[in-house]
Amino acid sequence: MPALRDRNFQVVFTAAKVAGLSWNAMAAATGLKAERISLVARGEARITGIETIERIADGLRIPGALVGLAARSWESDLPVAPRPAREDESMHRRSLLRSALAAGLTAAPLTELADVLAKADNALTSTGPADLARLEAATEQHSYGYAGRVPTDVLADLIADVTDVIPLLQRPQPAVTRVALTRIMGQLGGMTAVVLHDLGNQREAHAWFATAARSAEESGDRQLHAWILARKAMLPLNFGAPHSAAELAEQARNIAGPGATAAATLAAAVSGRAYALAGRRDEAATSLRDADRLADALPEAESADTWFGHCEQKHHVHLSHALTALGETDRARESQAHALALSAPTSTLTRTLLRLDAAACQHRDGHTLDACHAATATLTGIPARYRTGLSHRRAADLYRSIPANLRTRPAARELAEVLAA
Repeated sequence: MPALRDRNFQVVFTAAKVAGLSWNAMAAATGLKAERISLVARGEARITGIETIERIADGLRIPGALVGLAARSWESDLPVAPRPAREDESMHRRSLLRSALAAGLTAAPLTELADVLAKADNALTSTGPADLARLEAATEQHSYGYAGRVPTDVLADLIADVTDVIPLLQRPQPAVTRVALTRIMGQLGGMTAVVLHDLGNQREAHAWFATAARSAEESGDRQLHAWILARKAMLPLNFGAPHSAAELAEQARNIAGPGATAAATLAAAVSGRAYALAGRRDEAATSLRDADRLADALPEAESADTWFGHCEQKHHVHLSHALTALGETDRARESQAHALALSAPTSTLTRTLLRLDAAACQHRDGHTLDACHAATATLTGIPARYRTGLSHRRAADLYRSIPANLRTRPAARELAEVLAA
C-alpha cells in the first residue's frame, strides 16, 4: 500500500476508522492519545518519530516491511486457525445479503428483512451464556455510521448481526445477559431502521423502529428508548406528517428526562423541526432553544460522533432544516456552513441534504430559479444510488413549493426531469 510505504498515517487511521476501530480503540492499541490520532486522521498532525511508528505498527499489527521497519517480533509463519463453521455461515449470509440489497430493496430482500424482524420479535418473548464482547464490539462499529459505505452494505451487515443475536435471545440466559442482549437488539434494530429510513422505505423502517423500541424498553435503557423514538419521529417528519412527528418527539423527550443527554437533545431538535414544518413557530422556537441549551451542556461521552451521540455537526444539521422551514435563512445558512465544515467528504447523504436546505433558502429568499439550478446540480453531482429516499424527498418538496407560473421555466423543468429519472 502506497500510504504505508510513505508512512502516511492519515490514510492508515482513516481506513482503520472506516473498518470499525474507534479512536479510543486505536489509542489503547498504540499508546497514542485518541485526540492525536484524530488530528492525524484529519491531516492536522503528522507521525514522524521512529518509536511512534513502531508503536503504531505493533499496535495495529502492520508488518514491519510495509512501513520500512525490520520484521516485528510478533510476525510469524504460524498457520491461521480455521474459522468456526458458525462464523463462516455468518459471513456467507452477510455476503448474500449485500448482493441482494445492492440490487435494490425489492421483494426478495424485503422478505428477508421481514423474516429476520419476525424472528427478532419472537426471540423477545423467549429468554438467551453469550459472547457479548463480540456483539458489543460489532454494535459499536455500526454506531460510527456509514463512513463512506453504501447504505445497502451497512444494512446487510446490520441484518447479519441481528440474525446472530436472535438465537441467543431464544436460549435461557442469566438476567444480566438478557438485559445486555435486549439492549444490543435495540441498538441494532434502531440503526437498521435508520438506514431503511434513509433509503426511503417508510413501512419497513417503522416496523424495525417498533421492535427496537420494544427491545430498549425491555432492557430498561431509557435513553436508548428515547433515542429510538426520536429517530422514529423523523419518519413522519421527513415524509409529510409533522404533527405526528412532534407527538413522537415529545414522547421521546418525556422518556429521556430533563438531563443533558444525547437522546434528550436529539428529541428537542427533532420536535423543533417538526413544529417548524407544521407552522407552529412559537413551539418550534421553544424546542430549538431547549436543544441549544442541552447541546451546550452535553458531557463528552454524550457528544460523540456516533449514531447514538449528538455531536456539533449533527446538531447543526437539525438546525439547518428547522431554520430553513421557519424561513430564518441567515441563521439556516450559518448552520449549513458549520455542518458542512464538520462533515466528512464521505458523508454523501448528509452533505446532499444540507445543500438541498441551502437551495430551499434561496427559494425562500425569492431566488427560485437559482434554487432549482442548485438543487439540480446537487442531485446530478452525487451517485445515482443517493438520489432516492430522503434526498429525493427533500428535493421534491422544494419542487412542489415552486409557483405554477415558474414551473415552465428551463431551470424548473430540468429539476423536474432529474426527479423523474
